Amino acid sequence: MTTDTVRWGILATGGIAGAFTADLIDLPDAEVVAVASRTEVSAKAFAERFGIPRAYGEWAALAADEDIDVVYVATPHAAHRTAAGLCLEAGRNVLCEKAFTLNVREAEELVALARRHDRFLMEAMWMYCNPVVRRLKELVDDGAIGEVRTVQADFGLEGPFPPSHRLRDPAQGGGALLDLGVYPVSFAHLLLGEPSGIAAQAVLSTEGVDLQTALALSWDSGALAALHCSLSGGTGTTASVTGSRGRIDIPSGFFHPDRLVLHRTGRDPEEFAADPADGPRTTFRHEAREVMRALRAGETESPLVPLEGSLAVMRTLDAARERIGVRYPQEASGDLGR
Repeated sequence: MTTDTVRWGILATGGIAGAFTADLIDLPDAEVVAVASRTEVSAKAFAERFGIPRAYGEWAALAADEDIDVVYVATPHAAHRTAAGLCLEAGRNVLCEKAFTLNVREAEELVALARRHDRFLMEAMWMYCNPVVRRLKELVDDGAIGEVRTVQADFGLEGPFPPSHRLRDPAQGGGALLDLGVYPVSFAHLLLGEPSGIAAQAVLSTEGVDLQTALALSWDSGALAALHCSLSGGTGTTASVTGSRGRIDIPSGFFHPDRLVLHRTGRDPEEFAADPADGPRTTFRHEAREVMRALRAGETESPLVPLEGSLAVMRTLDAARERIGVRYPQEASGDLGR
């Protein structure tokens, strides 16, 4: 970091990259200086849309751009290891979309690269940076509902998605679990840490990816989590955590909430709402601000989204895929069931 303004590069030009960039350019201390895609045409179109000065038709050119302080990797997760690894090797700091990688082996390789090159690396788990989710975490940690007993969360899309869609393409890491299930799993991890027991059942597509998956996680404390993700039915996307002395509910859109409701025995329900000044619930600004705060502080990872936590989530996702029988064609035989 040489200035107060953090200079961003955007790697990929899909929908999530557009949404993140739109929020980023509204931040006075952020500047988007370059974008890269697999094709120069796509990169130039994206650059013109957002007023970005440089557009690259290859990822390596963006990674080599020394005017960039941090790269946001927004490819499908099957390409995260390659794209983020390229940037880390070139000395760039990286914010990498979720799921972090295809499997924990790839995630471990990225973390090792970041530490070897002394670079910042963070999974783009925007849910963890959301003020309402942070408030929920504080309430649970402070004992507001007693000892956590159960966690419930779901994320389903109505679909249907045709076989040609990336969500059904094994080569792109398709399936409900990595694309949607990462949110319920990460929510449970946030509150309880890595589970000691993992059970899973799924309905698979003809291509061999999961159309919907149900997970039952357990902890040595006696806590349980019931989680669900689906590409074949739109769920309420709600979440709740129940403790020995109360419960916290998050209504629809638990992964980017604007309110929560605290229920405690013998008391009226209490609602905690987001500050309207923070922007719409769909904003990525909280995540971007956390990255920039960490970079200015000279940190190589965020305490809100620690790398060990991202690795633990990947271990849980790997174990779940082993149990439902989903393996991607680019994976080695030893990638799951470690």
